[in-house]
Amino acid sequence: MFTWIRYNIKGDRWIWLIAVILSIISLLSVYSATGSLAYQKMGGNTEYYLFKHLLLIILSFIAMWFAHKLDYKYYSKISIIAMYISLPLLFVTYQFGLNINEASRWINIPIINQAFQPSDLAKLSLIIYLSSVLSKNQYDLDNIKSLIKPFLWIGIICLFIALTNLSTSIILGLTSMLLMFIARVKIKYLAVLVLFIAFGATIALITGQRGKTAISRTEDFIYKKNIPFQLEQAYIAVSTGGLFGKGPGKSNQKNFLPQSYSDFIYAIIIEEYGLFMGISVLLLYLILLYRGLYIFLKSERPFGGLLSAGLSFYLVIQAITNMSVVVGLLPVTGITLPLISMGGTSQLFTGITLGIILSISRHNSMEEENNYSYGY
Repeated sequence: MFTWIRYNIKGDRWIWLIAVILSIISLLSVYSATGSLAYQKMGGNTEYYLFKHLLLIILSFIAMWFAHKLDYKYYSKISIIAMYISLPLLFVTYQFGLNINEASRWINIPIINQAFQPSDLAKLSLIIYLSSVLSKNQYDLDNIKSLIKPFLWIGIICLFIALTNLSTSIILGLTSMLLMFIARVKIKYLAVLVLFIAFGATIALITGQRGKTAISRTEDFIYKKNIPFQLEQAYIAVSTGGLFGKGPGKSNQKNFLPQSYSDFIYAIIIEEYGLFMGISVLLLYLILLYRGLYIFLKSERPFGGLLSAGLSFYLVIQAITNMSVVVGLLPVTGITLPLISMGGTSQLFTGITLGIILSISRHNSMEEENNYSYGY
């Protein structure tokens, strides 16, 4: 067993360890938080969501393993195809998608009866594409012509995502800007990108499904007009958790807090395991970001370095956004906590994302070994 792991599990060991720890936390928290949901929809069969979530975790690790075994350079070609596929899927989702919580963000996959969120495919493919383009044009980034096409792709994909999911679109736009910044794109060109994103956000606010909701939530947050019910319940969960929590499965607010197993699972973690666990989860994400940036610095190929940084930025920004909402630092967004929230295909895409980062890390280690062998 250990021999197999040694020869088949490659890449950054810290990332593997963080993924395992967060998955264990996820399994315990989701099992506790889905109690009420099980009684409402499954006749009290609480093990149903436990085994379903466990299966998705196993599948995400399988996806991570396969993704880390594939040479990351192939993802560049795949990303272009994926972007062209994701655009019509995003449009179909906007027009005919499953309506869950007053938003059509999902398409149902008939055979397996599983909801699929096309924005997961779009944001992953965009980050890979940007990393590829920026690395290929690294010596021509002073020329605005080399940036027009990536700017257009960022604007179009962020707009299509924003029509149904404004918060995800904003995080993707911010990640794109960070990626371009570390690729040494000039600030004046980044200002043009900000205008692209702002223009798309304005259209989404006017024509999108959640425009009025986004404006209302932002006003409530800024002017403290009204505390949403789910946020009020999250505050109670966080404030009653104490330093070490009430204990596994002993949350009271899970019975009242909407989406306690997804958007607000961080509140349940703090209530049951305390502020200590809440801070520990935050630190795990920050370590994940550090390891992703470490891989970026160690990578000899610009594409691999930028890709590791971009994917790490997106995952950790999403996590920090989710946790910030729960503790009242940001308005309610509907963003899930990666690797912990109960989800469907989003967990698989998170596994693929980590697998790509691990593929870059694995390749860096192979290059270091080759350089050492040749005496470089």
